[in-house]
Amino acid sequence: MNVRECINYRKVVLVFRRNLMIERRFANRSEWKRVIERSYVQSFVDTKEFKGYITLLKVIKVREPLHVQYNGKKVCIVDDGYSWLQHFPLNKQYSVTTMFNSEGEIVQWYIDICKEIGIENNIPWLDDLFLDIIVLPTGEVILIDADELEEALLSGIIDKQLYNKAWTEANRIKDLINREEFNLIKLSKEHKDILSSKM
Repeated sequence: MNVRECINYRKVVLVFRRNLMIERRFANRSEWKRVIERSYVQSFVDTKEFKGYITLLKVIKVREPLHVQYNGKKVCIVDDGYSWLQHFPLNKQYSVTTMFNSEGEIVQWYIDICKEIGIENNIPWLDDLFLDIIVLPTGEVILIDADELEEALLSGIIDKQLYNKAWTEANRIKDLINREEFNLIKLSKEHKDILSSKM
């Protein structure tokens, strides 16, 4: 097997192993089988601090809770009574999901780096560009899925331009977070209250 054949074989293996693709995710998560009962509301906001769609998914009943692990710490992100507030800023390359537990406490902020954000049938969506940033209430900032971005480039799912764009945006947002200048984190509770009043 020559070098070119080795590279092509590795590409096939990576795509098969991860089944990587740019995934379009809608704010209402209508395809999410884990959630048995839900309510959903959205609004368009145009203020000095934020311009775009805000959405709130209230999880009433789940088949089973969903937990994730960061650095050995187990965090529940979905269970009965949880809420997900999502920001879809216009003309930006990111979306922010703030996850609240049943007591209304923030569990984490989850920042998707996006290829594109749009709206279809009046529901906002994002095209996920693999890299994600998690911010915990403790202030810990965690970058995840860099390996998926690398594999997406290697397998030809994204080009070098998109790859560089993802890293540029992730690094820019991390810098804003570290300087406490990423305002959507500060607006989470206020925007959740706005949408909760419409449910």
